[in-house]
Amino acid sequence: MNQQDQIKKVITQEYVKCAKDPVYFMKKYCYIQHPTRGRILFNLYPFQEKVLSLYKDNQYAITLKSRQLGISTLVAGYSLWLMTFQKDKNILTLATTQATARNLVTKVQFMYDQLPKWLRMKSVEKNKLSLRLKNGSRIKAASSNSDAARSEAVSLLVLDEAAFIDNIDETFTSAQQTLATGGQCIALSTPNGVGNWFHQTWARAQTKENSFLPIKLPWTVHPERNEAWREQQDGDLGPRMAAQECDCDFLSSGDTVFEPEDMTFYEETQMQEPLERRGIDGNMWIWETPDYSKDYMVVADVARGDSQDYSAFHIFDIESACQVAEYKGKLSPKDFGNVLVGAASEYNDALLVVENANIGWATIEQVLEREYRNLFYSSRSQSETVESYMNKWDTDKLVPGFTTSAKTRPLIIAKMMEYVRERSVTIKSKRLVNEMRVFIWKNGKAQAQSGYNDDVVMSFAIGLYVRDTALRLRQQGMDLVRAQLSSFTNLNQRNPAVVTTVDKQKNNPYNIDTPHGQEDISWILK
Repeated sequence: MNQQDQIKKVITQEYVKCAKDPVYFMKKYCYIQHPTRGRILFNLYPFQEKVLSLYKDNQYAITLKSRQLGISTLVAGYSLWLMTFQKDKNILTLATTQATARNLVTKVQFMYDQLPKWLRMKSVEKNKLSLRLKNGSRIKAASSNSDAARSEAVSLLVLDEAAFIDNIDETFTSAQQTLATGGQCIALSTPNGVGNWFHQTWARAQTKENSFLPIKLPWTVHPERNEAWREQQDGDLGPRMAAQECDCDFLSSGDTVFEPEDMTFYEETQMQEPLERRGIDGNMWIWETPDYSKDYMVVADVARGDSQDYSAFHIFDIESACQVAEYKGKLSPKDFGNVLVGAASEYNDALLVVENANIGWATIEQVLEREYRNLFYSSRSQSETVESYMNKWDTDKLVPGFTTSAKTRPLIIAKMMEYVRERSVTIKSKRLVNEMRVFIWKNGKAQAQSGYNDDVVMSFAIGLYVRDTALRLRQQGMDLVRAQLSSFTNLNQRNPAVVTTVDKQKNNPYNIDTPHGQEDISWILK
């Protein structure tokens, strides 16, 4: 055998070895750009080899990882291996922004350029966002708001820093249809709070409730890191951020408005299943029936009117700041107003607080049409500093409902943060705690993570803010506050404390007047 034939034989053997084993392919022929050492061969650590094998053998994999473990680089190498040795592979990488997604494509292109000529498949398309080879295989970068996942048949979907991708629920649902024919999905990220798609998918993967293989990679898997390195991260990042970035700690992660340990406290000590669920879908949850010796407050946030938003209300025991009932559902403004009047009447003609922004006015109009007397009014001229329990017949100064503005919103959120931090409010709703977990600081504003709702949180926060106004008045005397509350009720000169169950049964709070007589609208909740 001449020298040329020997070379061909060796090349053929090497090609076969590379095609069979991505670890061999990367360790021998893939070069990476190291931040301090420059161009070096990608000599995989044992944990990286294991992860690579798991990616190769599983259709869906979700990786909860520490920072700077080289997992994105590993996925880049795996992508290049697929493209080189398999035809017509369509790889799509999605991230929060197109620039972030492009980073993985850049890594693939660098590895591709360093391959020996006999191993490097000829490219037919190469730019900042994509690389296409002659065999039909391709990798492409796109942002999370792109339609790429919907419009293309994807062989491998890479969700890079998945916990930070906006609207990832919708994106993955769309992509799943294209993966149904055998495509792979690799989701990888450091934690970013709880309750979002990445956290929920990870949790379900651990209990085998979905098809994802869970792979956890804390800082300890890296052979060159020790306790001294970990302690340094505490100093550099702060304990909370270090727990997120190094320990893969969900509870310490994310820029959440409410501290994770507080939410855990409510989950473990107060949260409970309701005694009763009303409505076709059980949307109204009740933990306590009316006690006619107590004063209650009903606080409502009205949906904007789009299909993604919900109307919500809470019922509080004013004295104890205890949540006794909650509603979250999709009703028309008029129907929602009727339900509010019914619920407020049922709970001792409770103070009814309705957020009056946007479509909230339609609900308030229905409440006024029902002539409900104990409606919360705020100052027209000073709506940013709510004056509760005022003379509501002074219409020049007052406006029905609660006004949320750029000035009041931070005060509302701050008040709920204070109550939760001091654990001076009783929270029983799982629905509320779940929304609190995805309620984050974004661009300096407290709001729900993209793809989630904050209707239950906001109505609850308004309630605590209004209650705090009442408490400031109570500092001047409990009797005065009770007198002010009572002046807004229409109980036929009777004290709610002595109203009997029989009396309540005679006057159904969910009855409304219609052109055809009285109609019981409680069917909405039954």
